Amino acid sequence: MAFELPPMKYSYNALEPVIDARTVEIHHDKHHATYLKNLNTALENYPDLAASPLEKILIELNKVPEQIRTAVKNNGGGVYNHNLYWAAMRPGKEEKPGSFLLEAIEQTFGSNDLFKAEFEKAGLTRFGSGYAWLSLNPEKKLIIHSTANQDCPLTDGLKPILVVDVWEHAYYLNYQNRRADYLSAWWALVDWSEAEKRYSDALK
Repeated sequence: MAFELPPMKYSYNALEPVIDARTVEIHHDKHHATYLKNLNTALENYPDLAASPLEKILIELNKVPEQIRTAVKNNGGGVYNHNLYWAAMRPGKEEKPGSFLLEAIEQTFGSNDLFKAEFEKAGLTRFGSGYAWLSLNPEKKLIIHSTANQDCPLTDGLKPILVVDVWEHAYYLNYQNRRADYLSAWWALVDWSEAEKRYSDALK
């Protein structure tokens, strides 16, 4: 069974003015969809793998046949990372983390403001293309990190909680080379209820 592109939970223009409708449309319908197409192509001759959950494939990437491993890493990561990115956002006014996640953030990073500054720094200092993440490590501690290209935290034994895409196609129409402005504005879109759910599930 081929993997499918999840429907958007909001309209293309719902994230304006932070992210414009044209960027969302191209990003979702072209970039994300291409990763999906390429992933399905890579798995065409591997029905057992194609029937597995994408998370399991990425966690056990070393078990993927070597001849398709790079394609699955790049395109499977591209699908998974984008799925989380779209789910991490919602239209509406800026919110704060829920009390459960906020307490963990404050204990780990000192305050929500210090967390946001460190998270933005991870995105800003990611050379080239990639993502900034808040993840839970195997010791069940929150960490901020970044990944290159479409590398996925699952492959490194981490459980993603929150992610922002810092590939240029995620922000260039509005912000051009001003990645810092994009990262600063992006907080207004964060779906903290989704992040708290992911955190709670990751602790189990």
